[in-house]
Amino acid sequence: MHFWKKKMRVIRNLIQQSCSQRNYSSLPGTSFKFYHSKGNVFALCRIRNIGIMAHIDAGKTTTTERMLYYSGYIRTLGDVDDGDTVTDFMVQERERGITIQSAAVTFDWKDYRINLVDTPGHVDFTVEVERCLRVLDGAVAVFDASAGVEAQTLTVWRQADKHQIPRICFLNKMDKNGASFTYAVESIKQKLKTKPLLLQLPIGEAKNFRGLVDVVTKERIVWKSTSGLDDGKIFEQKPLLEADDPSLFQEVQDARNTLIEQVADLDDEFAELVLGEYSENFDLLPADKLQSAIRRVTLAQKAVPVLCGSALKNKGVQPLLDAITAYLPAPNERSYEFLKWYNDDLCALAFKVLHDKCRGPLVFIRIYSGSVKPQSAVYNINRSCTERMSRLLLPFADQQIEIPSLMAGNIALTVGLKQSATGDTIVSSKASAVAAACRAGRDAGGERRRTSEVESLLLAGVEIPEPVFFCTIEPPSMAKQQDLDNALNCLQREDPSLKVKLDPDTGQTILCGMGELHIEIIHDRIKREYGIETYLGPLQIAYRETILNAAQATDTLDKTVGDKRHFVTAELEVRPRSGERVTTPVIEYAENVIELLPKELQGAIENGIANSCIQGPLLGFPVQDIEVTVQSLTVHPDTSHTMISACVSRCMQKALKKASIQILEPLMNLEITVSEDHLSAVFRKSRVVKITEL
Repeated sequence: MHFWKKKMRVIRNLIQQSCSQRNYSSLPGTSFKFYHSKGNVFALCRIRNIGIMAHIDAGKTTTTERMLYYSGYIRTLGDVDDGDTVTDFMVQERERGITIQSAAVTFDWKDYRINLVDTPGHVDFTVEVERCLRVLDGAVAVFDASAGVEAQTLTVWRQADKHQIPRICFLNKMDKNGASFTYAVESIKQKLKTKPLLLQLPIGEAKNFRGLVDVVTKERIVWKSTSGLDDGKIFEQKPLLEADDPSLFQEVQDARNTLIEQVADLDDEFAELVLGEYSENFDLLPADKLQSAIRRVTLAQKAVPVLCGSALKNKGVQPLLDAITAYLPAPNERSYEFLKWYNDDLCALAFKVLHDKCRGPLVFIRIYSGSVKPQSAVYNINRSCTERMSRLLLPFADQQIEIPSLMAGNIALTVGLKQSATGDTIVSSKASAVAAACRAGRDAGGERRRTSEVESLLLAGVEIPEPVFFCTIEPPSMAKQQDLDNALNCLQREDPSLKVKLDPDTGQTILCGMGELHIEIIHDRIKREYGIETYLGPLQIAYRETILNAAQATDTLDKTVGDKRHFVTAELEVRPRSGERVTTPVIEYAENVIELLPKELQGAIENGIANSCIQGPLLGFPVQDIEVTVQSLTVHPDTSHTMISACVSRCMQKALKKASIQILEPLMNLEITVSEDHLSAVFRKSRVVKITEL
């Protein structure tokens, strides 16, 4: 009965999110777009698309759960250990207590609409973070206050840097033994090479943590429990007076002065204000002026605001929500070069796919321009196909509510896109793509053959890392092979980091993943979701091959097919690549070749070189970190592109066999964090190479 009430509450709140567009005018010549939701009107500037990212067990899901609770979208608090949180809805997530799939939820906080994505923290599911950050406007980086910056924190931070995403840091678990606000902040400064802006100071640490002080407004916030219920909704917020706590008052005063100086160094407009009107006394500087400057600095990614709290103990989450709306960008505050090509036409990116047994593929899209409605036809530029978007849904973890339309700046789920996959660019029609290409000064080209002009219209997709482990997977009988193939196809579409291939020698199906846990989860999902009992072979490491010295080879193909003669002679040189590592061969052409070589033949040459690098000459692992120079190429006019690729591939294999081959294995950095009490036990049998103080 309790579950039923909770479910009805979720559905009831989701129904309140039905959106339709209204246009309002404030100043002459100025137009704003608004989104209406059962009495709530949201301007585009009041929408926040954010992600929660962190190392595993830093408290992302718990923080998300508290956000949903305080916003009124759930009645009871879920717990990761109990397996009843909203965003960890998979069976495997609730059993293991970790996030495996990213989950999107939409909720309102005060006068803002927040589209939030909770991402995994485990290294095996890094691609989930990558594809979510690709479509988000801002992020909250959650840290364990006792550990500071951890291994996966560095990874997700680099991913956010790549997509130029403004961030807020939330130092979670301030109630934990060993928690240190100072250590965590210093860790952020040293390891992430960024400038932390301390917007809050904790009142107490570890078991003594009971609240915080807002440095910007100089207000003291202390959480109190009433009637034995400590859900964090009741707290006391009042100005901090010197008489209350002289030591804390002075600490906050110093922190605010430091904050003002930091922001003034980063923002010229604020510096003029501070050096002019408020140079004599920083205390007179209004909080709203400081907040505006912090927002500008955050959006410019010159620094990151730092907040603190304890999500598990229900402290600090409401101020975090306020900071999200105050300091992270709205969709219209992010600049995208391609938007000018589409004007008000639809332009969206598919960034995630789920499979529903009843509705088929559910495709998550981020709408950058234009609008979408159910039953509308859309054009996929990547796959040169038109599909019909039968239904439009608003996500709430594993539940959705149908909506009549959605505008730019939002994230939605679509039903009916059977061919679209992660990283695909979706527009309203092929004519829209052609018009966008013309605006960019290019022609969209043919429908089937994707030209460089069409590629210029594609939004940057998702970078998929190469698998690290692989193993064989077999069904219980050959009768189940087709069912297994279908299941693996669905899972591959959902998870781009999962690779499935067929061993040409044995005919076995090979499952390639990011780690042991990744493959275990896939194995378990095949059993639970598709009802297929499969057998996994021994887990093996996905090694790579490379060359140690340069080598040259020549090959000739002379074959007559029907009345056509196919004649190709190719000469290639391979050599090791120095500097940055690359997984695909870097191809160059000799001057005498590039001058005479038609552009249409380059694709056939590059295809042949790439195919020859799939299996190396030593143990059959992919070849990487090499450069290839095409020294000469002689081609008969009747020769097909397939024959050219075959000759180049054969020549490439000869060159690789002549060179000295080396096996490469995956490497990773291991960071161990221990308390001072256990250092002697750790060092007892170790050899200390270097000690660095933070």
